[in-house]
This record gives sequence, C-alpha cells and structure tokens, in this order.
Amino acid sequence: MKIIIVGTAFPYRGGLAAYNERLAREYVKQGHDVEIITFKLQYPTFLFPGKSQYSAEFAPKDLKITRMIHSMNPFNWIKVARIIKEKAPDKLIFCYWMAFIAPCFGTIARIARSPKTKMVGMIHNMIPHEPTILDKLFPKYFVKSMDGFVAMAESVVADINQFDVQNKPKVVSPHPIYDHYGDALTKKEAAMKLGLYDQNNYILFFGFIRHYKGLDLLLEAFADERLRKFPVKLIVAGEFYENPQPYLELIIKKKLESVVELRTKFIPDNEVRNYFSIADLVAQPYRTATQSGVSQIAYHFEKPMLVTNVGGLAEIIPDGKVGYVIDVEPKQIADSLVDFFENKRSEMMIENIKIEKKKFLWSRMIDAIDGLFTTTNP
Repeated sequence: MKIIIVGTAFPYRGGLAAYNERLAREYVKQGHDVEIITFKLQYPTFLFPGKSQYSAEFAPKDLKITRMIHSMNPFNWIKVARIIKEKAPDKLIFCYWMAFIAPCFGTIARIARSPKTKMVGMIHNMIPHEPTILDKLFPKYFVKSMDGFVAMAESVVADINQFDVQNKPKVVSPHPIYDHYGDALTKKEAAMKLGLYDQNNYILFFGFIRHYKGLDLLLEAFADERLRKFPVKLIVAGEFYENPQPYLELIIKKKLESVVELRTKFIPDNEVRNYFSIADLVAQPYRTATQSGVSQIAYHFEKPMLVTNVGGLAEIIPDGKVGYVIDVEPKQIADSLVDFFENKRSEMMIENIKIEKKKFLWSRMIDAIDGLFTTTNP
C-alpha cells in the first residue's frame, strides 16, 4: 500500500515525532511505500511553551519526511492537499493531538479525498489535559473529515464520540512500546554517564513538566520520612513547560534539596536510556491522562511503574503486577513507594513486565489500523 502519515516528525522533536517515525518504520518493515508529510511551520513560537521545537539530532536516513505544511496558512493547506491527492495514497493517517491543528488537518483531508483513499484519525488527545475554547469550536470539523479513528485508550474514544454524530468506525489499540532508544545500560554505567552514585535507589519522573502531570504531588509524597531509610532519590528529567518557581519553592519548603536531582532540560533521544537504566521505578502521578509514551519507554527498559488511576493509564499497568495504580493523592504515592522498597517488589514486577510488554507491539497497531474498515467494525 501507499501510506502517507500527516503529522509531527523531524526536524521537530518530542514524543509525537518519535511516534510517527516509529509507525512509519513499522509500515516500511511490512513492505509498504511510506511517506511522512510534516510541517514547515508547526505553530508559532509564542504558542510553544518549551525552549525549542526543534531536534538537535541528525535527520533519519531511513525515512522519507517532507516538510510541507504551514499550520496557519489556508492557501498552503489547499496546495498540500492537492499534492497528496495526486499521490493517491491507500491510507492517509492524520496524527491528531490538539484543536489548533483541526482546521489544517480537516481541510487537507477534505480536498485530498478520493474513492481510493481512507482517512484515518490517529488520535493521541481529542480533548487536551488543559482545554481551551478552541476545544469546543474546532475538533468537530476535523472529526467530520475522517473515515475512522484509532485511539490508544477507551477514554479517548469517549472524547471522539462527543464530536462524531455519524458513529464512524473506531478501534482502541494500546500505545506501542518505544523501542528505539537502544538497549539498557547497567545501573553503574548509567550512573557514570549521569554523574550519580550507583548505590542509591532512584525514582524517575520523566518528560515535560506541567501541572496536570502531578510533579508537585510526587514531591509532597517524597517528603515522607519513611523513604529516608532506603535510601532513595528522585530524578526529575524533563523541561519545564510552565513556571518552575512553585516546584523549586516546594522542594525548599519540604527540605528535599538533598534527595531531588533536577535535570530540567529537554532530554535528547541519545540520553533517554541513561535515565531509565538508572531508575528503579518510573513515577507518573498525573492528574489527568489519556495514554502515555513514558509508560511505553518504561516497558521497553523493563522498569516497574507507579501511575494514577486516570485516563488510560490503568488499562496498561496491571496493579500489583508491573507496578502500582493509585488515586491522585500524595499519601498513596508515598505508601506505594515504601511498599516497593520495603517488600522488595522489583524482581517480581520486572518478570511480569517481560510478559506484559509483548502486548504492545507495533505490528498490533498496524493490524488495528488496517482492520479499522472491516465489516466487524460499527
């Protein structure tokens, strides 16, 4: 088949770009003709909360990535759509994550439409964690332009249904494992690369920092005196996407300066394995969620997880087997961390992770996309 993926990719950085590139590689592996069409302007700098939208790494040589889309120029959308229509793809996969992009993607889909091409909405977030007025105005325009949808959590399907009056085909397939970061290092090797002491225990909070991700709840939990006996430190690895001051003040207020290691910058792909290799457990104390790429990096590196019972997180983390599923509450976070170290749960959980991770293959995501329009779907 001819497959075109529309969405974020190199030279843009982050989880969405990684997802689209890995999805493209899986289609290539299966023998398909694949192209990613990405942005020449994704969104204006003033709308981007981080320091840079762009990757500092080399362009992938094994993928065809074309920079073509200007997210704010309707005349460009028409031009891009006509180019895509001439290519006549069998599937046009739109990797959707926010309402801002709905007019652009919806217009391209409408003009690129042909009897041959199926329009697939790969929905990461239908409604974001921090909604705005745009999330009431724009998504329906995009949803009406699709033939069907792939979501990675049941909660996302519920969000799509708010805008889909036609009950188009939908399928849920869990976020596959991010397996492109290389093999795990020994804890000693990772500690050397990070300049840390390998005899400590480490909890890892990974990814960009915003209120909904609950880092403040984790810091509150980390102040629990029971944790001091193990000993255990918290590594915060990721860029602030909001004012860091409240977090820094909380660290001082709770006297956590000696047990919190701040690595608050964007972590490039070639450093990701250092942080996951040194971690004993990966914590995601989110207030809201859909699915999480962080969980799938943890699965790749076979690290136990602590997640809150929000969105689709509990769907992929069996409680007590590969980690903990808890309420959004600091005491439950602290209790779980104490249980993990006091009762030496790591070895048991790692063995279960080795089994559980087999569910999250990229080939299964391809099967879900390819099976979207079969007669068994509504």
